[in-house]
Amino acid sequence: MKNTNTTVTASSKLDRKTIERNRRIHMKALCFKLVSIIPSKYLKPTKDMLSQQDQLDLAATYIKHLRERIEKLKGEKEQAMKIMRPTQTNNNGIFNIDSELPLLEIKELGSGIEVMLISGVNKNFMLYEVISVLEEEGVEVVAANFSTVDDKIFYTVHAQVKISRVGVEPTRVYQKLQELITPLESW
Repeated sequence: MKNTNTTVTASSKLDRKTIERNRRIHMKALCFKLVSIIPSKYLKPTKDMLSQQDQLDLAATYIKHLRERIEKLKGEKEQAMKIMRPTQTNNNGIFNIDSELPLLEIKELGSGIEVMLISGVNKNFMLYEVISVLEEEGVEVVAANFSTVDDKIFYTVHAQVKISRVGVEPTRVYQKLQELITPLESW
């Protein structure tokens, strides 16, 4: 009787050891998989030389970075949605245009500029007028497009400076375009 008890105890110890070894192997494989999905620019040059604790620390740092990026992107999305969000409805349930429209934004892109203009369908103007203002200011339009979403029209114009020594003055372009779209605000 004593002999079978010893055999059972020995085999249960062996089972526990095997289970623990398999668990460690599995955890090591999971750590390796975790580190393999982290972009190389976040890893130190010798990722093979990192201890498992260092690898986990790197993964935690990368996850924190991703969370911060998600929060930043959520904020940007929320800000964009505020621009898109209608304020009131009329009797038919149709949304009226925000009083903030039209919106104008100019970004300087080295030797060029990007003009983004958002207007409502009721505050419409011709895209060629925007292009004419840009050409008067010494830039050549490389690409221009528009899209309509609900009751808003989004214009995007990419332009490059014709003469690089002269350049372009974004504030002057902004003022001229603002003069072009200002009469629309009084409609």
